[in-house]
Amino acid sequence: MSETPSCFHCGLPVPKGSHYAVEIDGESRAMCCPGCQAVAQAIVDNGLTDYYRYRTEQSPMARQLVPEVLKNLELYDRDDIQQSFVSGRGDYREASLILEGIVCAACIWLSEHHIMQLPGVVSFSVNYATHRAQVKWDQRQIQLSEILKAISDIGYLAHPLDPNRQEQVYKREKSAALRRLAVAGVGAMQIMMIAVALYASVGQGMDANLKLFLRWVSLLIAMPVIAYSAKPFFIGMWRDLKMRRLGMDVPVALAIGAAFAASAWATIMRHGEIYFDSVTMFTFFLLAGRFLEMSARHRAGQAAEELVKLIPAMATRLSSDDKQEVVPVSELRPGDIVLIKPGESIPADGISLGGTSSVDESLLTGESLPISKHEGDQLIGGSVNIESNLQMRVQHVGQDTVLASIQRLLDRAQSEKPRLAELADRVAGYFVAVLLLLAVAVGLYWWQVQPQEAFWIVISVLVVTCPCALSLATPVALTAATGRLTRDGILTTRGHALETLARVTDVVFDKTGTLTRGQLSLDRILLKSDVNETLCLQIAMALERHSEHPLAKAILQSRSDLAALPAEQVQAIPGQGLRGTIAGKRYIIGNPGFIAQHLNQVAQQEHTHTTVVLADAQRVLAEFIFSDQLRPGVAQAIAGLKQLGCRVHLFSGDRKAVVQRTAEEIGIDHATGEMTPADKLSQLHALQESGAVVAMVGDGVNDAPVLAGAQVSLAMGSGTQIAQASADMVLLSEDLGQMVDALQVARQTRRIIRENLAWAVVYNLVALPLAAAGWVAPWMAAIGMSVSSLLVVLNALRLTQRSKKPVAGDKLLPAMKTG
Repeated sequence: MSETPSCFHCGLPVPKGSHYAVEIDGESRAMCCPGCQAVAQAIVDNGLTDYYRYRTEQSPMARQLVPEVLKNLELYDRDDIQQSFVSGRGDYREASLILEGIVCAACIWLSEHHIMQLPGVVSFSVNYATHRAQVKWDQRQIQLSEILKAISDIGYLAHPLDPNRQEQVYKREKSAALRRLAVAGVGAMQIMMIAVALYASVGQGMDANLKLFLRWVSLLIAMPVIAYSAKPFFIGMWRDLKMRRLGMDVPVALAIGAAFAASAWATIMRHGEIYFDSVTMFTFFLLAGRFLEMSARHRAGQAAEELVKLIPAMATRLSSDDKQEVVPVSELRPGDIVLIKPGESIPADGISLGGTSSVDESLLTGESLPISKHEGDQLIGGSVNIESNLQMRVQHVGQDTVLASIQRLLDRAQSEKPRLAELADRVAGYFVAVLLLLAVAVGLYWWQVQPQEAFWIVISVLVVTCPCALSLATPVALTAATGRLTRDGILTTRGHALETLARVTDVVFDKTGTLTRGQLSLDRILLKSDVNETLCLQIAMALERHSEHPLAKAILQSRSDLAALPAEQVQAIPGQGLRGTIAGKRYIIGNPGFIAQHLNQVAQQEHTHTTVVLADAQRVLAEFIFSDQLRPGVAQAIAGLKQLGCRVHLFSGDRKAVVQRTAEEIGIDHATGEMTPADKLSQLHALQESGAVVAMVGDGVNDAPVLAGAQVSLAMGSGTQIAQASADMVLLSEDLGQMVDALQVARQTRRIIRENLAWAVVYNLVALPLAAAGWVAPWMAAIGMSVSSLLVVLNALRLTQRSKKPVAGDKLLPAMKTG
């Protein structure tokens, strides 16, 4: 009876009837399963067959090679695990994921197309800026673990959104990019010093041996730059070619590879020109540009996770016998009763069961004032309790909360951004295809006419028409413009911002914190009795010293020089006002509705300003009018935008009367109040569907989805990190007049980009025939390529020249006429 053969890879018996084999060192070796066959074939394909000769024990089985993370994927199908990152509990579910291994737009295309082919996957989109994916699937047809496994099958690692893990991925990516940039920078500087000596030696009689020595030194220094620093370009080219597309990495890698190969050949053969300086400098500049782009993307991704931190980590849960237990928020379930103390964030969405307090919802709703909450009122997770204890029955947790819905709106709006980079790649692809065909044709022609010159002429064609100027035309102009704007106090965080801003037709502003300072102050006092203003203010200050409400602080800060009156028996009615006794007389202060109830009067109609009323036992004494002060120069900025042809809108979560009054004061014709984040995004989409190119200016978390959904967006420097992360530009100076300057710079940038592109095209149309005819030597091609790129850079540097800026006010409009 014949002995059962064993697997050459892992040593297990080979099942009868199986036919898995791999040819190793010229001999067919039996394998027990497809897994061992695949691993063994990979070892052979990579020239590592010595592994089998020198191993001291059997190889691990294929299933032992599966990463531990893949074994645990089924854990993500459990409902208790999904609660923290999956929305929906029915048949259709949606999750936020992080993808590791994404390096270019091709990765996005591959992952999206691969996952969308899976039965049961409803939608799958990846945001290249943050590497975050939104997936929606039918639970009846496919499980989340199967989707994660399918992603891993094509070479990427997907896991549920985890801010800490994402930060680690960012650090690894940044560290690798810095190392590549450093190697390219050091190598380029060293080779440039050698190149200066070689160029200077022309006609000066440098010793031939010394010249050869310097060439070899340049080759040795250039090798790590090509092999290590330029590696991403070659990987990108290989990926593009495998996908049968010609991206920008293809001409870049061809230029670097061909120039290096030609230079190495010339060095070895001791004849011909070398271009190590051009190769290393080109590599360094391209890596520097990619590093800056990556840094902006990382900042955006890290800041976006700040939204998650609005929810506290711990909560105080009450048991049936009113015992307090501090538990992680992730353990809360609908129906739980929690205690929320003053100063604490509300841990989930729910309904108030007891207690009266004011809650700050400004981060979520845009409402500038704390909102009074009573028994039966809805409480929003992430908002802050201000005055007194509240008890709440939890209704929604995890992905079902209002805060989570804002996060989903943000993710969805970001994924809907136009992918301008892919469009640029497609356009460049046609240029590259034509260039390669011409290079091949030129090579074939010269191979028949003068074979000894064919190689160098083809190199000249590739070098002289290398799309350096074409690839630099847009980035260098954008870099110059963003540098100028940064000095002026405008930070550009997305590469497309200026390009899109130049086409803007409509500008949408948020009110609180954008057009206004976001800080209420006492504007005036309206007397309603014979009591003088000073005494009314003293009475109000005596009572408000016992409150922590923002309006109380505004009253106390209005007149620090007034003598304090003693108040006794002060009682705070949370969310309403205060009662107290001063000099033996009872006074009450609070909102108009509370005072009307106290005096048995009908409440007045809605005020156009925030109002606090002071009364005694019989009558109203005074009304304190508060306002959120407009930022200086707002009206002039609005007028400037109109003069540039932009329509201006105001979207706000504040009261309609307040919003309308603000709009009339500064000259905005289209204003809407009491809007939720979803309302703002819906209205924004309506504008876009009508053909408008919209710029959004905001500052809060509630503005984040609209900022992300607009074609271009600007956040205030004092705004939340999530607003800045969703925005394409940040007004660090908080001077809205700077937006007018930004619009003018954007239009100038668009004009210079068009000039640069025109020059790049004209240069290639002229240089290509000369190189193909053999009239341009390789060294002349290198100079032509460098000069072409230099002209593009110098033209773009005109953007850094700042015209004299108006100070403010009336000087703004005349300055714009001459800008």
